Amino acid sequence: MIEFVERKRWLFLGLPFTFTKYIVKEDMITIEAGFLKKVENDCYMYKVQDVEHTASLIERIFGMGTVVCYTGDTTHPRLALEHIRNSRTLKDFILKQSEEARMKRRTVNMLDIGSGDGDEGEML
Repeated sequence: MIEFVERKRWLFLGLPFTFTKYIVKEDMITIEAGFLKKVENDCYMYKVQDVEHTASLIERIFGMGTVVCYTGDTTHPRLALEHIRNSRTLKDFILKQSEEARMKRRTVNMLDIGSGDGDEGEML
C-alpha cells in the first residue's frame, strides 16, 4: 500500500515546525492537526472531485507547494494540503487514486453537456 506522509511547513526555509500532518493513502486522506488538542479529519478518495496545485514564488524557492482537493465531503468541501514538499507528485497521486476509487465504487459522475440550442422540451 502506497502512503505519503507530509508535514505542513513554514514558508521561511521550509521548516516543519507546525503541528499539522497530512497522510495520503490509496483510499483516504487524513489531516492530523494540533498540539494540545489533536483533531483528525478523514476524507475518502472517491469523494475527491477535482485537485488543484498552486505554488507561490516563495514556495517555489523552497521547493514546496499547496494541493487543494475539492470534495463532496460535508466537513471539508475544500481540503487544502498547505506548504508541502513533493506537492506535484502528491497531486498526481491523488488524481489517479481518486479516479480508481470512483471506478471501484461505481460512483463516476458524467456531465450532460447537451446540444446547447436550448429547446430540449419543445415538440416539432
